[in-house]
Amino acid sequence: MANVAFCRSLKLPLSDNTPPPQHHRHQTRRTPSLSLYRCHIPGKASIFHSDNNARAKARPRLRITCQAIDLQQSKEGSDIEFSITAGQDRLLKVPTSNIRNFSIIAHIDHGKSTLADKLLQMTGTVQRREMKEQFLDNMDLERERGITIKLQAARMRFIYENKAYCLNLIDTPGHVDFSYEVSRSLAACEGALLVVDASQGVEAQTLANVYMALENNLEIIPVLNKIDLPGAEPSRVSQEIEEVIGLDCSNAIHCSAKEGIGIFEILNAIVQRIPPPLDTTKRPLRALIFDSYYDAYRGVIVYFRVVDGTIKKGDRIVFMASDKDYYADEIGVLSPNQLQVDELYAGEVGIGSCTLWGEWFSELRDALEKLQLNDAALEFEPETSSAMGLGFRCGFLGLLHMEIVQERLEREYNLTLITTAPSVVYRVNCTNGDTVECSNPSLLPEAGKRRSIEEPIVKIEMLTPKDYVGTLMDLAQKRRGEFKEMKFITENRASITYMLPLAEMVGDFFDQLKSRSKGYASMDYSFVGYKESELIKLDILINGDIVEPLATIVHKEKAYTVGRALTQKLKELIPQQLFKVPIQACIGAKVIASEALSAMRKDVLAKCYGGDITRKMKLLKKQAEGKKRMKAFGKIDVPQEAFMAVLKLEKEVL
Repeated sequence: MANVAFCRSLKLPLSDNTPPPQHHRHQTRRTPSLSLYRCHIPGKASIFHSDNNARAKARPRLRITCQAIDLQQSKEGSDIEFSITAGQDRLLKVPTSNIRNFSIIAHIDHGKSTLADKLLQMTGTVQRREMKEQFLDNMDLERERGITIKLQAARMRFIYENKAYCLNLIDTPGHVDFSYEVSRSLAACEGALLVVDASQGVEAQTLANVYMALENNLEIIPVLNKIDLPGAEPSRVSQEIEEVIGLDCSNAIHCSAKEGIGIFEILNAIVQRIPPPLDTTKRPLRALIFDSYYDAYRGVIVYFRVVDGTIKKGDRIVFMASDKDYYADEIGVLSPNQLQVDELYAGEVGIGSCTLWGEWFSELRDALEKLQLNDAALEFEPETSSAMGLGFRCGFLGLLHMEIVQERLEREYNLTLITTAPSVVYRVNCTNGDTVECSNPSLLPEAGKRRSIEEPIVKIEMLTPKDYVGTLMDLAQKRRGEFKEMKFITENRASITYMLPLAEMVGDFFDQLKSRSKGYASMDYSFVGYKESELIKLDILINGDIVEPLATIVHKEKAYTVGRALTQKLKELIPQQLFKVPIQACIGAKVIASEALSAMRKDVLAKCYGGDITRKMKLLKKQAEGKKRMKAFGKIDVPQEAFMAVLKLEKEVL
């Protein structure tokens, strides 16, 4: 249809003396008895014909004048209007062969959310008056940070070659900490848009997501975004994709999501190149749940992809993981707001709520259990601490994931939280032959019962411009990294591979990598296994009491530096008390670093402006006895900032 031109019709009933028609629209006069239709013929101008041949023949002097207009000038406006109009009816059913389930995978800040916004707008899924940036990012936290945290789904209706298609977009995060969200989205799709910044090129997370998509046998459509930027190099990036990933980029789509360039080409490619789901409507019901969240009024809401069969409102369904059955109270779709439907069949993506789930969740009073429904990557188990009281030990995918979960718990459930230092799971080989897994330093067997400690090792790949190779290798070496290989992907970009202890990476490694490379480097990592190492337990004592949440397992060579850094930082952050507070770092009974928080002095002599000196001495002695008593029985409130400081300490200092 690329060469088709549109015609503007001028209908003029002429007599013998009527002068030739003037090509001005305002001088035309319409004939009400004619019904005109527009036909598209490839390579030709549009033709108008009548459905009333008798009346047309009765007016032999009716002339129709066509004015050809270049399609490139008029196509955009008319196609947008047509798509927006067609997109209003998103609940109309289409055959399974006309369903396309796809995801958008990209590195963070490569324009994925902007592209999703433009797809929603161009298909008429979201009206212009309702449109806002990061439309699918419905959490305030996502908007503040400018990132996608939770996967979202949106159903769009698109007309291609006069046929209606249902496009189900399952949006994904781009940050490495949320790769589990990406894996669940890809499991529900048949294809994916690989969005790469035309100015930055392939990043580490791009590779990780592409490999994840290939493992799911998805059709991948390469899209080069931000081609409107002055520094965009589409040809170089296309070559880089072919060399690094191995995808054919001869038909890669060049677009600018911000300017709306290439959006219709992307929609057409989704229809043409992504395969439809299998038509298994007649089989027994099977559905894949890829997300869920808790609603205070409706209970648990699940996001699912119907794999086989049909699900209707009121059906009795069985959840295979828990082996429990429920009634489907509500069935609907996200478009992107929730719209109720009566039925969903194989290939469709929808949401549902079940009766008994709400009753079961009425017993859940802890916010972590509710949040886990919405974030399956979050793991937690109960824990008791002498310093912190009752709490939970949680598992995260990275520091950003931890910060997001903490802020969501505080905002959405009105909680006040204290977060302790991150740790990994170690394997302890005991002298009696047993092997114990310890995620908490307090669970370590006594030193006399330990034969060796093994720590988890990861393989980390850093992609960086060649100018920052030296400083990133220095970073890895200081984190006890073992160099494996370095190769140049292109003339100016290198890939560096190290074997690194996971404990050295869970802190601020990613922040340091970005800082040292001025934001240009990226990384990806994978778990390799366990390796024996010289590790010891470092305890922190405040006023003589062990603060277990601050205890860490560190390498023997770094014990003193870590202890010195922790005690100095805690001295700065713990508020002054009315008595002297010692802060110590210990290995067993041996103190390796110590600081003291000086007492806050209250001027008890302020009221003594004269008189005998013995009166002043009496007041000072009474004050000293009070301080001694407070030191013996006083409790220290360790502020949240003190625990967060452990996370922020630079490893060079540690």
